[in-house]
Amino acid sequence: MANRKTKPTSPGRRFATYPLREQVTATEPERKLTEGIGKSGGRNANGRITSRHRGGGAKRRYRLIDFKRTRDGIPAKVATIEYDPNRSAYIALLHYADGAKSYILAPAQIKVGDMVQSGPGSDIRPGSCLALAEMPVGTIVHNVELKPGQGGKLGRSAGTAIQLVAKEGEMVTLRLPSSEMRMVRAECRATIGPLSNSEHQTMTVGKAGRSRHKGKRPQSRGIAMNPVDHPHGGGEAHKTPGGHPVTPWGKPTLGYRTRKKSKSSDRYIVRGRRRGKKKGR
Repeated sequence: MANRKTKPTSPGRRFATYPLREQVTATEPERKLTEGIGKSGGRNANGRITSRHRGGGAKRRYRLIDFKRTRDGIPAKVATIEYDPNRSAYIALLHYADGAKSYILAPAQIKVGDMVQSGPGSDIRPGSCLALAEMPVGTIVHNVELKPGQGGKLGRSAGTAIQLVAKEGEMVTLRLPSSEMRMVRAECRATIGPLSNSEHQTMTVGKAGRSRHKGKRPQSRGIAMNPVDHPHGGGEAHKTPGGHPVTPWGKPTLGYRTRKKSKSSDRYIVRGRRRGKKKGR
């Protein structure tokens, strides 16, 4: 799958690329599996802007995704594969043998008409969901639970592929896309196969309007402001900020580590994403 390019009929279309969406088979969602979604504009409960440059955007409905996959032993048929405006990966509509319907994240190799199943004894095929303990070493998975029964938390964006590299007692070791090696309990569930729409990361926006459709408002560079408005402002001969980059309020940014140390989480990290660094840093 590759992105398509447009003819350069305008400056915005000269470099823009669009997904082909060859895997998508439906244009309208299952209405009963959607609900309305509001927008905050980056404001918190007090009405203050805590996340800047958010607002506007195309109107959308939220698709209810089944991240837990608890309908064990009931086979389901893939009815459609759809585009979801709320996430980068595609979603698949399942029709269960008992008449129920649900959305799941669509793996890359899945297609309409395939049969999937969840629970113990499920076949090792794309779309099946079962405990990590029942999968062979080397299996590629996504939508991995961090706690049993919690629902998938790891590996939910387009093209994500997590590899099961080792089993040891009650724990299994996973290799994440960031090269981080992390241990998870063996009874945690995951879905087999890499996720769809792997070309999402290579897509070029091309023009500002597409960012506005996503709800992203314009952002002015600090270096283009006056010193009274931003620490990077001012300067006549050189247009570079002196020292380390900071936010408008003076806090370090762009590479500054903000991750808090968590003993409960760090102890499961076998190797961090930064080679040569200590765990959790």
